[in-house]
This record gives sequence, C-alpha cells and structure tokens, in this order.
Amino acid sequence: MGQASDRVFALSDGNSFYCSCERVFEPALEGRALIVLSNNDGCAIARTPEAKALGIRMGDPWFRVRDRATAAGVVARSSNYALYGDMSRRVNDVYRTFAPDVEIYSIDESFLDFSDAARPAALAREMRATVRRWTGIPTCVGLGPTRTLAKVANHIAKRFPDLGGVCDLTDPATRGGWLARVGVADVWGVGPASTTRLRAQGIETADQLAALDPRAVRPLLTVVGERLVRELNGVLCADLETTPPRRKGMAVTRSFGRPVTDLAEMQEAVAAYATRVGEKLRRHGLLTRRLTVFFHTSPFADGPARSVSGLATLREPTSDTLELVQAAVGAVRRLWRPGFRYAKAGIVLDELVPPEGAPRALIEPADPRREALMAALDHVNGRFGRGALAPARAGLRRAWALKAEMRSPAYTTRLPDIPVLRC
Repeated sequence: MGQASDRVFALSDGNSFYCSCERVFEPALEGRALIVLSNNDGCAIARTPEAKALGIRMGDPWFRVRDRATAAGVVARSSNYALYGDMSRRVNDVYRTFAPDVEIYSIDESFLDFSDAARPAALAREMRATVRRWTGIPTCVGLGPTRTLAKVANHIAKRFPDLGGVCDLTDPATRGGWLARVGVADVWGVGPASTTRLRAQGIETADQLAALDPRAVRPLLTVVGERLVRELNGVLCADLETTPPRRKGMAVTRSFGRPVTDLAEMQEAVAAYATRVGEKLRRHGLLTRRLTVFFHTSPFADGPARSVSGLATLREPTSDTLELVQAAVGAVRRLWRPGFRYAKAGIVLDELVPPEGAPRALIEPADPRREALMAALDHVNGRFGRGALAPARAGLRRAWALKAEMRSPAYTTRLPDIPVLRC
C-alpha cells in the first residue's frame, strides 16, 4: 500500500460562496433563501441552504422556477464575478497568515499545509473564525494526511453541523467510521461513470473503496483510481501545487442578452471578447499566434439553426489587443451569413507560449511601441475599472450584452460602489 503520510493538509471552502459574498454587503439577506444565477441570468449556480430546502436545484433554469421561487420569497441575484473574485483574494490573504503554503484550487476552495501545526484542528477553528471576522465569509475546513482525505473531511464538515465546521481525518483510528458515512459518489475524483462501475462491484461507500487493493483498482478506474485508493488510506500521492501550471488554452465565450442578427453587432461583440482575451494573455504573461472564433444559434429557439467556427492566424505570437481584435473581426466577416438569430459567440485560444519561447517575424516585425501602449491600456483599466479604455470596435452601447438585471454593486472594486456609512 505504501507508507502513511505524516503531513497534514487542510481544505478550506467558502459555504455557498457566491451567496455568502452577496450577504456580506447586504445583511438583510441572512437567513433568507438566496440564489445566484449564471451569465445572462440563465440558471442557478449557487444556493443557500434555505433555497435548497425549497427544492431549487443546481442548474435549474431561472425562467422555469421564477414564479415558484418568487412566490416562496426567494431572492435572486445576477452573477457578480468582480465581487466574488476580489472576496476570494481577501479570503486567501487570510489563509496565508495561517499556513506557509496555500494552493488556490478554485475561487472558493484552497488547500493549505498544516504539517507544522501543533494542534491542526484548533488552528483550523481559529482560521475559520478569523476568515468570518475579517471578510464575513463562512467556511468549512477538512483536515487529512492527504489532499483526498482533506477533501472528504471538508465534505463531512458541511454535512454534519455538530462538528462546528471542522472535520479532522488525520487519526486512522476514527477515519474508517467517518468514511463509512460518505457515499462513493462524494469522493473527490469519482465521477458518474466511475460511480456506476464501483456500484456494480458492490462498492457504495468511501470506506469500501479504501479497503480495495490499489493495484486491483487500476483496471477499473485507471491509475488515477489507484492513487485515489492509496490517498484514502493516508498514503500521499500528490503534494500541494502552489505554483499554477502554465495555461495551455484560454477562452472568452458569452451568450447574448438578445439574439444578434446584424454583422456589425456580431463584429462588435467578438471585438469585445478579443479585448478581454488580450487582457487575460498579458496578465498570465502569454502570447498566441492563432485564435478560433465561433458563433451559433440557440438549440432551443425557433427558426433556422447554424453553428460555425473559423481559425485566424496572426503574423507572430502576440497579446496585442488591437491585433487580436483585427484578426477576430476579420474571421467574423468571413464566417457571417445573414438570416439567423445568433445566441452565443466566443474566442478560443490554444498553443499559448511565453514571450521568451515565441518565434518572431523577420519581415515587418511588430512595432515595439505597441507593448508600451498595451501596458498603458492595462494601467488605465486597472485604475478606473475594466472597460474604461477599450478599442472603438468593441463598442460602447453594447445592446447585445449579457442580461444582468439583478446584479449587485461591485462593492470592493469600483469606487462609486463602495458602501458608505453615514452617521
């Protein structure tokens, strides 16, 4: 099986994170059923326990549940990623005061190294209380000698309120009893297909999965399943990843607030997406030499259907917004056909490279002044907010833009939206 780990990992997770961010700045929402909707106010992507108790499921389309939810007093908010991203940063800043190494796993989850803590559970409770006091975000913390066990412990901490938001699976003597209360489908890394295969073998719970011979699991769940079984038994197979791996791809895709039927509007929308892609490339220190533009009609709408995509190749790898916009707009012009009600468009990048590994054109090389121009563009938008300065092709009025009729203010990232206390 392997040698048991003497490490201690913590997984801290914000409870109903998007909803909790909304409640921080609107305390009247505390205790009320609240949901946050996806882009274009499409479907539920975050729910408070009160909303779950009313039968609202993850992914429920808002147009289908609106009347029932409104009648039951459910509050809905449009997604506010500027707020959620900044609150995530603040929460992780608190984590870094408690642990030497932090791996940001997602916007609401982080792994921490608690190996040097004399009393890990006590430290987890102190950290949980500090996060709540400093940011207003409620969390649950799971502890274990591997990342998999910390993830399982976090799941248990959420399910059993009597634990006070912290579950400790570092002790092998008590671990088995807790694993017996966790369904195999709730183990990190076990997807629907794997769950079906395991249940066909009579494996229903996490402790039954942990009892399997790791080598015998490989034909059933591949090498990933073998490592999973070892980690459930406290054998470390994966350490923290404190340095994010270099991105291999990138995309900006959006549904429209209303169907787009005009070429100029489609070019404007795709130019706006290309502008966003340029910002992301520069933030990650990457370049691209090609981009794929796509747009399509809605599969649920009446009328003729069309889905199309096309590749645009740049002269040399770049993150220059103006070059990306020009290439994307040109691709739209080539792909466009009138007579359709397009519902969504996007830009997808692959084969991203760092500047030091990028080949350069020998004929008509890029203007070196453009790099300074992009730096100035990012500086202005960083100071005054995204979109304060943008190419004209990206438009100003943007009638096609996403619907966000119930979005809360950007309380922490936009000066006019900062709450003001008047005495």
